[in-house]
Amino acid sequence: MADLPFHDRDDFDDADRGFIAKLSPAVIATLDGRVVWDNDSYDFLQEDCPDTAHPGLWRQGQLCAKQGLYEVTDGIYQVRGLDLSNMTLAEGERGVVVIDPLISTECAAAALRLYRAHRGDRPVTGVIYTHAHADHFGGVRGVTRGDVPILAPAGFMEHAVAENVYAGPAMVRRAVYMYGPALPRSADGQIGAGLGMTASTGTMSLIPPTAEIARTGQEETIDGVRMVFQLTPGAEAPAEMNVFFPGHRALCLAENATHNQHTILPLRGSAVRDARAWARYLTEAITLFAAESDVAFASHHWPTWGRERIEHFLTRQRDLYAYLHDQTVRLLNKGLTGPEIAEIVRLPPDLEQVWHTHGYSGSISHNVKAIYQRYLGWFDGNPAHLWEHPPRESAVRYVECLGGGAAVVAFARRYIDENDLRFAAQLLNHAVFADEGNKEARDLLAEVYTRLGHGAENATWRNCYLMGAMELADGIVPATVDPASRDFFNALTVEQIFDSIAVRVDGPRAWHERLAIDWHLTDLGERYRTTLANGVFVQQPAPRDGAAADLTLRLTKAQLVGLLAGRGVEGVQREGDTTVLQRLVAVLDRPAPDFAIVTA
Repeated sequence: MADLPFHDRDDFDDADRGFIAKLSPAVIATLDGRVVWDNDSYDFLQEDCPDTAHPGLWRQGQLCAKQGLYEVTDGIYQVRGLDLSNMTLAEGERGVVVIDPLISTECAAAALRLYRAHRGDRPVTGVIYTHAHADHFGGVRGVTRGDVPILAPAGFMEHAVAENVYAGPAMVRRAVYMYGPALPRSADGQIGAGLGMTASTGTMSLIPPTAEIARTGQEETIDGVRMVFQLTPGAEAPAEMNVFFPGHRALCLAENATHNQHTILPLRGSAVRDARAWARYLTEAITLFAAESDVAFASHHWPTWGRERIEHFLTRQRDLYAYLHDQTVRLLNKGLTGPEIAEIVRLPPDLEQVWHTHGYSGSISHNVKAIYQRYLGWFDGNPAHLWEHPPRESAVRYVECLGGGAAVVAFARRYIDENDLRFAAQLLNHAVFADEGNKEARDLLAEVYTRLGHGAENATWRNCYLMGAMELADGIVPATVDPASRDFFNALTVEQIFDSIAVRVDGPRAWHERLAIDWHLTDLGERYRTTLANGVFVQQPAPRDGAAADLTLRLTKAQLVGLLAGRGVEGVQREGDTTVLQRLVAVLDRPAPDFAIVTA
């Protein structure tokens, strides 16, 4: 800890630079009074770091908790600290172009009001989504009704939907652990999420882009604001782009270079990101834009000013992801597994000594394991790991071998006394999974998780540990954000709508069901046939001839979305066996928003 450069105050100077005004109080609520954002709850971070927090994470929390309207450069402003992400505003000839309108409509609207209070009542004349994560588009209806140009990288809609609809329920549940929104904001509770303080819990929305950016070097102008784009697919997001503003000598790095080590695979889950491509895009950004930039900013954290400092920042961010990638691949080719590699990889001293390579959101440990997973998958090649029992069944057997629940707790206490909290957690996890009623094991595991959380430099690790401790003591905390809002379903293509049905089919319950439905989308002029057999729901363009369907439906896309939402078949023209739709619905499963994580 003594080696960390706490004397370096450059980040604090940069985070304060250009400050115009705060939102006071920094509390945002829905129309019915439900609070969805409370940045004032982090005022305790103004105090000195206590024993219950890692000093590096405390420092990061102090920086991320700064909120208000800031001038980035002449004509470009940011609202920071009113959601997990930043909202950037580029002033044009008539109004303002909004870049990344936060997660919630309530937060986005509050950010726009703060900007207008100090820069005038400028209309929103365009929107840019830098990438397909919800904290960069979810608040869009808080700034526009959709009657302006909206630009996004190629593939945006596909990936926004895939992340928020297909596996959305599981990711949202796991995000409760990653962000810790239910934890108390306090020195021994939640002190941030690394990229920001936490995720807001308001109304999520989505307006499809009016145009996609299809290539690096593509130029677009909205309201007189000229932009040059660099596509970076597969880096921090499957669809993402950096944006250079030549008239402002300003470079928006989206989420490709932030003031921390980012995640190759976030703890909430996602597709594994490509660290090799990530590093190469940063090299390309340096080549294309660094010499022409006086300021670089991102959709999280604070900007960096000065061409030399920008190149220094981008070079070390690039080296960070390249080093993790290359060393992981080198060592996996020597036969080491992901957990083994994670124990021995350490950053070079020149990288360790800069704050923005530290793992407040990502970490060396879980990033190395993600890179291993990308290349070799979950199996490490050891036959003993090929067909293991699931966690609860393994736990019962381990506890039996160790002499019962009381014996496991006794062993765990010994490892706690030796300060081997990692192994104590493993032992106690077995005890709890084998017998959820073992109160001594639950209480002791909660204590171990709390100690591990308080010692973690990584915010998402801290939140996971502390949420685990909370749920062991108080029970499951369900997610408060609905990933499948009406906007998301309205934005789905018809193919994606049918895909969302397919992943809900309860296979065994549908084994013996056979049915075919023809769907005539009257407003789109499209026809589809879906079939269900062998527990598989298949879609295809409707055949022109062949066997007739069991049921034919003529309806609009909006009516199709309504069917999924349970609004019935009123107004839908039907021919054939009308019970077929009921039989299909009968085999559809519902996601569980409150599945267990720290208990079996």
